[in-house]
Amino acid sequence: MTLFWISTCVVVLVSLFFVIFPMIQRSSLDRQLQRDELNKAFYKNRLSELEEENNEGLVDNQEELVEELKQSLLDDIPEKKVSGHVISRSWPFFLLSSLFVIALSYGLYAQFGASGRVDDWQKISDRLPELSKKLLSPESPVLTDQEMQDLTLALRTRLHYSPQDSTGWLLLGRIAIANRDVETAIGAMQKANKLKKNDVDIMLGYAQALMLSGDDTDRNQARELLIALVQRDSVDLRVFSLLAYDAFDRKDYTGAIKYWSAMQKMVGASDDRYIMLSRNIEEANRQLAQMKGTTEVVKVKVLLSSEVTPSENAALIVSIHSADGASMPVAAARYPSNDFPIEVTLSDVNSMLPERKLSSLDQFLVRARLDSDGNVATKRGDWYGESNVIEKGKIVVLTINQQY
Repeated sequence: MTLFWISTCVVVLVSLFFVIFPMIQRSSLDRQLQRDELNKAFYKNRLSELEEENNEGLVDNQEELVEELKQSLLDDIPEKKVSGHVISRSWPFFLLSSLFVIALSYGLYAQFGASGRVDDWQKISDRLPELSKKLLSPESPVLTDQEMQDLTLALRTRLHYSPQDSTGWLLLGRIAIANRDVETAIGAMQKANKLKKNDVDIMLGYAQALMLSGDDTDRNQARELLIALVQRDSVDLRVFSLLAYDAFDRKDYTGAIKYWSAMQKMVGASDDRYIMLSRNIEEANRQLAQMKGTTEVVKVKVLLSSEVTPSENAALIVSIHSADGASMPVAAARYPSNDFPIEVTLSDVNSMLPERKLSSLDQFLVRARLDSDGNVATKRGDWYGESNVIEKGKIVVLTINQQY
């Protein structure tokens, strides 16, 4: 605000100068013109008198007298105090003019200059520490839309005066990502990345912002950043998540499955996210099957008997066998076991042998087993269930209620 008052005072003073200076100049000029006219008239009158005296023979040296007359007129030049006298006599008018200019300037600003908004802006800028703490604290309530807007404005103001603050640019970029403001997000993350190279959080945020862009160049750059992060010793779970969704969006379902499977290994079967990842993998398998021209799938709903309690690390293995009940499955898939009933879908993508597709079976039976130790070869103590022979195209429902 200090800069505001200094700048406005300078502008008002300049305005007063343009108002008062012409008045001073004009008053001085008018007085000078009046004196010049009077001197001119006196000079002409005295020349006429000298001419008459010369004709009557009363003057001995007319040229000398004319020279003296000119010399006397030079002594009548107005002093510099004239302007000062004008000012002293006109000070009430100048004072009123100054007050009018000042009142008009600040009055117009108060009416049309958005002074209230400037005041609000200053108050919001002062709330930056409070809003930042509220945003980053997990115990604080979620910021409202208005508070998010205020935080963005306060951050922009702070970064205007501190453009080298990489943390500030990172925070602004994350807020823009949350608000789906792609342009702001990319710009903020790019500045943060330039200020602090090879920072994991900044690189990840920059990649996330670029992923929001519809431009292929931006998305390719995001992919390069994420691949560089994957090659590090410690990989953030969000890196695999972004790569998986990017691969799925590009119809690279094999890549999506690979990244989601890596995430499953990182979180473990006991994590709630494991189920969501399994569903993502299942959808990617379905899309991959359709892309390869396989439209036939087998939908299986697995129920759990009330007497069965799966162990914490147990995994569900669903396998499809030929109608004769052969032990070697035609297709199989592995799923988490902490959410029953479970609905899964198998297709040719889950086939065990390339030369023997699931779609080649007209009849089959389905088995579901809770693998308790992670070793498919050992079955002792595992619970399982088996369906009857099913015709192709029908939904399979089976219950796990038997134990090896």
